[in-house]
Amino acid sequence: MQKTQIESRAQVDLLVKKFYERVRLHPVLGPIFNGVVTDWEAHLIHLSDFWEMILLQTGPGAGKFNPVKVHLEVDKAVDNSIEQAHFGNWLELWFGTIDALFEGKNAAYAKEHARRMAHVLFMRIWEVRLK
Repeated sequence: MQKTQIESRAQVDLLVKKFYERVRLHPVLGPIFNGVVTDWEAHLIHLSDFWEMILLQTGPGAGKFNPVKVHLEVDKAVDNSIEQAHFGNWLELWFGTIDALFEGKNAAYAKEHARRMAHVLFMRIWEVRLK
């Protein structure tokens, strides 16, 4: 498959779909995601909305999303067992999916934003656990 730029919602949808195909099959991440996501179709649309907003500055706007809240709920649902390694696994799959399909400025930004987001989410999880 020829690599392209991420310039449209269709490309964001492809990225999210292919990434979560990998996540669902991953031996560590799969059980977590498959255990908490009850409607994959709606979940993928929601995540495509998020990444469209981040990468293309279009879509529903930031008020629709609260990644910290969602990740705290997931951590609670899995008995506070999310570790830094889980975010490393997530980033590895995210980077690999991007690198397999896309190139250019938005592809690089998707990786950088995900790296920063993973750090913040992990730190927020630990802050809540320490309270």
